[in-house]
Amino acid sequence: MIYEMRVYRCIPGGLPALLERFEQTTLGIWKRLGIEPVAFFTTVIGESNNDLTYFLAWKTLDERERKWSEFMVDPEWIEARKAHFAKYGEVVANVSSQLVAPTAFSPKL
Repeated sequence: MIYEMRVYRCIPGGLPALLERFEQTTLGIWKRLGIEPVAFFTTVIGESNNDLTYFLAWKTLDERERKWSEFMVDPEWIEARKAHFAKYGEVVANVSSQLVAPTAFSPKL
């Protein structure tokens, strides 16, 4: 299993709108496309409390490329993102992504 850690740094005040978009829209689309979220986190203490950090599980890199590409061109996602932008403007300042693999001594996820 490969895990993708994604960090969305929001503009000040943008995190609530981003969380709403994930909860009300993104997760449903991911479920339909077979994208498997593992966990979502907001920062309590750290560099920025405007961050959403989450992990996705992928069986292979090919699966990740295929499903993420499907998501990016999904008509429901495109329309939802447009509607969200019209309502809130851009709420994300930048996105970082890392693909990581558990070590041999990691607890089972």
